[in-house]
This record gives sequence, structure tokens and C-alpha cells, in this order.
Amino acid sequence: MIFRLTGKQASLLAEAAIEGMAHLVDQILTITLDNGLEFAAHELIAEGLKADIYFAHPYSSWERGINENTNGLIRQYFPKGTDFNQVTDEQIEHVMDCLNNRPRKTRGGKSPNELFMGQQVDLLAA
Repeated sequence: MIFRLTGKQASLLAEAAIEGMAHLVDQILTITLDNGLEFAAHELIAEGLKADIYFAHPYSSWERGINENTNGLIRQYFPKGTDFNQVTDEQIEHVMDCLNNRPRKTRGGKSPNELFMGQQVDLLAA
């Protein structure tokens, strides 16, 4: 999930996470976060999504490998330094859809949507 935030406060991130993932509450059991200040309101996320929250060890990005890889894929669309005030919600949704339907070698050629949502994605060649 990719969410637009209106500021850097942890409460804004928690609010966006809860609102954006509320429809998945029955499928989300755990969430693993890094130790950034943006996750200071993790208790709100845990309560709002009825999920257990875990934290990766400091400086151990390999404990959140899929997340770190996805961040790199997002940067292909929105390079570092992108002014997100100039990015539309439609562009963000497009990137999220592209990445969620992109087959991953590390997941046996299945896309995140196929694995998480159980949705078969048919790829068409033109």
C-alpha cells in the first residue's frame, strides 16, 4: 500500500495506515516496522488494525527485505527528491497497481496481489 501523507507526524502516518488498510483488517495479522520516528504511534496502528506490531533490529534492513526492495521499486517511479506536491493521487495509485501486479522472481513469479489477495493476474502480451 502506498499512502500520501500531509505531514511527517507519526499520528498522520497511523491515521493513513488505519484508514487505508481497514478493509484488510481480517487479513493483516502482523506488521513489521523499522525504528523510524514516523512509527512512534505504532500503538494506534496495532489497535486500529487489530494486528501485532514487531520492530526490526536497528540497522538490520534485511529483516524487512520485501519492504526495502519495494521502496527501491517505488523510487524507479518517484526518484529521491521528487516533489510529492506535484504528484497526483492517480499517479500514486498507478504505481501501486503496477507494483502489486508485477510478478516477483523471489515469490515464484507470483505478484503481491496473487499472494496476498489470492487474485489471479492474467498478463497479456501485445
